[in-house]
Amino acid sequence: MSAGGAFGGNRGARPVPPEKGVFPLDHMHQCDLEKKDYIGCLKSSGHQSENCRIFSKKYLECRMAKNLMAKQDLSELGFRNERDLENLREENNGRIENGS
Repeated sequence: MSAGGAFGGNRGARPVPPEKGVFPLDHMHQCDLEKKDYIGCLKSSGHQSENCRIFSKKYLECRMAKNLMAKQDLSELGFRNERDLENLREENNGRIENGS
C-alpha cells in the first residue's frame, strides 16, 4: 500500500493555488453588465474573441476595481495601449511591403 493519500496525493502537503486563472466568483453580481456585454459580443461575432477585446478589457477592469482579482497592468494580460498597437501595425505593414 502506498504511503500517499488517495489517488497518490500527499495528505500532509498544503495545496498551493495557481498564480493566475482562479479568482473569486462575482457572487454579488458587481460586474454583470460588463460580463453580459462581453458574452453578447461573442454571440453576435460568431465567438470570435478578437472582435470583443474591448468588452473583455472592461470586464477585467471591473473585476480589478471591485477587488475580484488582483490588480495588474493590462499589458500583462495581453492588452496593449493604442500607440503600441499602431506601431505594431506600421511594423507589420513595412514587412509586408518589403517582402520580409
